[in-house]
Amino acid sequence: MTLSNNITQGSIIKPLLWFFFPILIGTFFQQLYNTADALIVGNFLGKEALAAVGGTTSTYLNLYIGFFIGLSAGATVLISQYYGSNDYESINKTVHTSISLATILGIILTIVGMLTARDSLILLNVPLEILDLSLEYIYIYFIGMTIVLLYNMGCAILRAIGDSKRPLYFLIISCIVNIVLDILFVYVFHMGIKGAAIATVIAQLVSTILVILALIKSEGALHFSFKKLSFDLKIVKEIFKIGLPAAIESVLYSISNLLIAWRINSFGVDVIAANTAYGKIDAIFWMALQAFNISITTFVGQNFGAKKMDRVKKGVNRWLLLAIAVSMLMSLIMCLFAPNLLAIFNSDQEVIKIGQEIIMWIAPFWFTYVPVEIIAGALRGMGNTLIPTIITLIGIIIIRLVWVLILQDLSLGMVFSIYPISWLITALVFMIYYYSGLYKRHVYLA
Repeated sequence: MTLSNNITQGSIIKPLLWFFFPILIGTFFQQLYNTADALIVGNFLGKEALAAVGGTTSTYLNLYIGFFIGLSAGATVLISQYYGSNDYESINKTVHTSISLATILGIILTIVGMLTARDSLILLNVPLEILDLSLEYIYIYFIGMTIVLLYNMGCAILRAIGDSKRPLYFLIISCIVNIVLDILFVYVFHMGIKGAAIATVIAQLVSTILVILALIKSEGALHFSFKKLSFDLKIVKEIFKIGLPAAIESVLYSISNLLIAWRINSFGVDVIAANTAYGKIDAIFWMALQAFNISITTFVGQNFGAKKMDRVKKGVNRWLLLAIAVSMLMSLIMCLFAPNLLAIFNSDQEVIKIGQEIIMWIAPFWFTYVPVEIIAGALRGMGNTLIPTIITLIGIIIIRLVWVLILQDLSLGMVFSIYPISWLITALVFMIYYYSGLYKRHVYLA
C-alpha cells in the first residue's frame, strides 16, 4: 500500500479540506437519501404518514445505528494509527475482523429491534393513529439492519486511510436508487409507507455491495477476501476499548432525544409532523458537522500515530474556527428560508408555522455545539473516548433527562430550549478539558 492518502506531512488545512469536501458533499447526499422518504411520503400520503416515518421513528432507529457508528469509530482510529505508523499487517487484520463484527452485530440488533419496537413506541407515547404506520416502516428497516452496518463499517475503513471519495460515489449512487424506487413504489405502485421502507433497504443493499467490492479490489493492506474473514479477539477488544464509549454515548444521546420526543408526542400529530420536517432540514447541519468530526478524527489519528503532536494542535485549532464559521452561515440560511424549506415536506400551514417556531428556538445556537464535535473527534483520534463520553453524559444527557422528567407542564418552547442550553454547557467543559492539557492523561496509542 502506498501512502497516497497520508496526511501527516505538508500543509495542514489543504489535506484536511481535500478529505473534508467529499465527506461534506456526501453528507448532503446522505441527507437527501434520508429525506427522500419524508419528502415523498409527506407530499403523497399526508402529514400522518410524514409523522410516522420521522420524529420518534427516526430517533428510535438512530438508537441502533448510532450505537454501531460509535463502535465503528474504534476501527477507524485503529486503522488510522496503524496507517500513520506503517503497520500494514495490523490494518489487514483489523479490516477482516471489523467486517465480521459488523455482520454479527447486525444480526443481534435486528433481533432485538424487531422484538422491542412495538412496546418501545407505545412507551414513547406515539399517537395510536400513526403507531401501526410507524411499525410498518420500522420492521422492514430492521430487516436490512445488517446491510446498513456493513456499509458504515466499510466506509469507516476507507475513510480511516484518508479515502473519502469512494464512499461519496457509493452514497450518490445509493441516493439516486432510493429516490427512484421511492417514487416508483409510493407514487406509481401505491405501496404506501411499506414501499418507502423497501426502497430504502434496496438502496442500502446497493451501497453495501459497492463498498465491499471496493475493499475486494483494493491492493495491499486494505484488500478484503471472504476467505480471510476472521474474528481476532485482540483487535475486537481494542475496537471496543476505543469505540464502546462512543457507542454508549450515542445510545444515551438517542435515549435523551427519545425522552424529548416523548414530550413532543404529547402535543399531537401537527407538532410531530413539524418536528419531522424540521429534523430533516436540521440534519443537514449535523451531517456537515459530522464531516468535520470524521476529518479531524482521521487527521489526528494519523498524526498522533506518527507522533506529530504540534501538527495535531494546529490542526484542531484551525479546524474548530472553520467549523464555527460554517455553522453560523448555515444558521443564517436556515432562519432566512425557514418557511420555504418546511413547505418542501408538507404544505399544511399549521405544520409550517410550528416548524418555524422550532427553527428559531434551535438553529441560531448551532455554533455552540461545534467545540463538542471537533474536540471529541480529535480526542478519539488519540484513542481517548472514555472522558468525552463522560462529559457528554453529564453535560447533555443528564441535564436533558432532568429537564424533561422533573419539570412539569413544559411548553413546546421550553422543551426545545434544552438543546442550546445543554450544548453550551458541554462545549465549555470540553474546551476546558482540552485546552488545559488534562486530556494528555487519557490518550491511547495502538
